[in-house]
Amino acid sequence: MTDPTYRTDPAHRTDPAHRTDPAQTPQPAAKPERTSREMFQWLWGNYLRQHMVLLSVAVALMILEGSTFGVLSYMMQPMFDNVFIGGEQGAVWIIGTVILSLFLMRAVTSLAQRVILKRIAEKSAADIRTDLLRHLMRLDTAFHQAHPPGTLIERVQGDVQALGSVWTGLITGLGRDMVAVVALFSVALWVDWVWTAIALIGIPVLVLPSFAIQGYVRRKARAALVVAADMSTRLDEVFHGINPIKLNSLEDYQGKRYEALTNRRVRTETQAAFGQGMIPSLVDVMAGLGFFAVLLYGGNQIIEGQKTVGEFMSFFTAMAIAFDPLRRLGNLTGLWQAAAAAIDRLLDLFETQPTLLSPSNPAPIPVNAPRIIFENVSLSYGDLPVLNRATFTAQAGQTTALVGASGAGKSTLFNVLTRLVEPQSGSVSLNDTPINTLALTDLRSLVSTVSQDAALFDETLRDNILLGQTGISNDVLNATLDNAHVTDFLDKLPAGLDSPTGPRGSNLSGGQRQRVAIARALLRDTPILLLDEATSALDTKSETIVQGALDRLAKGRTTLVIAHRLSTIKNAHKIVVIDKGRVVDEGTHTDLLARGGLYADLYRLQFRDGKQVIDGKNRPRKKVFAVKPNERPQSWLARLFNRPNRP
Repeated sequence: MTDPTYRTDPAHRTDPAHRTDPAQTPQPAAKPERTSREMFQWLWGNYLRQHMVLLSVAVALMILEGSTFGVLSYMMQPMFDNVFIGGEQGAVWIIGTVILSLFLMRAVTSLAQRVILKRIAEKSAADIRTDLLRHLMRLDTAFHQAHPPGTLIERVQGDVQALGSVWTGLITGLGRDMVAVVALFSVALWVDWVWTAIALIGIPVLVLPSFAIQGYVRRKARAALVVAADMSTRLDEVFHGINPIKLNSLEDYQGKRYEALTNRRVRTETQAAFGQGMIPSLVDVMAGLGFFAVLLYGGNQIIEGQKTVGEFMSFFTAMAIAFDPLRRLGNLTGLWQAAAAAIDRLLDLFETQPTLLSPSNPAPIPVNAPRIIFENVSLSYGDLPVLNRATFTAQAGQTTALVGASGAGKSTLFNVLTRLVEPQSGSVSLNDTPINTLALTDLRSLVSTVSQDAALFDETLRDNILLGQTGISNDVLNATLDNAHVTDFLDKLPAGLDSPTGPRGSNLSGGQRQRVAIARALLRDTPILLLDEATSALDTKSETIVQGALDRLAKGRTTLVIAHRLSTIKNAHKIVVIDKGRVVDEGTHTDLLARGGLYADLYRLQFRDGKQVIDGKNRPRKKVFAVKPNERPQSWLARLFNRPNRP
């Protein structure tokens, strides 16, 4: 069966079983660009509304903090007119106490709201990431083959981070800054509405440029997210292919490719920052012009005694403070466009739906090891046919081997059986039950897989074997470890079963990883077993140990085996020969050799004069042992001493 880690290996992408069919890949339907209202409703309805109480507290604190700016600017008039000019010493304590209280209130409310908003932001981001990961795991294999792991990692991590980093600014701007602007403009209007109108006369000029800048910022923010995903994909490929890079001296080449991506990101991020900074900069220009006009007009009024210095300082303070939150409010459009770009990409994923679904009324699953029937199964990836009316039956409780050249469609049959892909025509049944009438979870609960590259997670050995199963007694676990030969190397690990296996099982050898995969299959105790070149990458000693464990595992189960080394499947109950997606022959090893044909040709290619000279992938064998076509396979110990088995 196809291992998910194959997607990072370019060599596997040439195999038809791993190619993506555009017709099967879920693609979002073409539709008009999402509006800001639609995206905000999605964010609010799914992730922010549940924090309504905390948000209400935070908004109340913002209102208190924002209102302090208005009171502070108002206090400038009595401070200048009554204290500095009027000389009222008693007013110093009153005004000073009020100003000190305002700053203390700002300190408390600012700290409290920041903590609350950070809590909401992190919890919302965590919920989005969890929901997105669960959704991505539900999507079809074709979707994951079309989207590299690095890209999806960046979507889950980077896009959500981009969203979380800006929405708190949006909430703060709409809360504290809006209240502050209203309070400060109220003071300015109270002092002189004409001065206020003069100061704000240039603001309407900003409307048209702001609309043009919004679209620009969203495009650049989305482009920056795309480049970030490409960078993650490049890093994923580099770190997974570090040995080929070293062996082929590709460090400089890969470094230049990554440098080109980083330069693209610098360029797009800079362009996005330019767009985001345009509105605040224009606000500053308009503010400067407004203050200049007020100074010319209001200065004459003060000189003529129509206005006091305190009134001017109160107005000047209100407007000076107001333009800072006003600048931040102007930047909200840029912040929202950055958030909208992230939401837009997230919705692209959330709105992609799996095409392989469970039926509404699933059939009951077989109790015992079932007979597996492939009948006229055809599947194409685009214009490339992979399976062509493939028909055969794997009898219940028996081992059926699938033999054929690379790309013949063997792995695709495994994918069809487990409904990782859906054939265009034909059917697969367990006994008399079509697999598409079973719930997906029920179908896959019947199957255990041991492949040539066992997929291990960066957890402990115990966790990798149990895979979430609970209620497994120590006696059952220990017996499983013995049968899978895991106990043979358990004592060599620093913490035994609780030793970390490392990313993708990097702390274990290939043979040890295979034995862990066998232990998993033993614990699952499923009636169907799929073996995909389970011993192809092992040395002779490890292969013998693993093969013995596999033989015990296969007893009483309906077993399908993919094998290139024909010596490993000579004792199968049936061998199915596949060529270019068609079943061209089937029978026992002896029958197929007697009939000639493709199997006999493959066998003669691997064995010359009774000696195995190449393996199933046309690689020279390091050791050659005499094996006659009709002779019972020798044990590894007998082969080691070149002694034939006794009859």
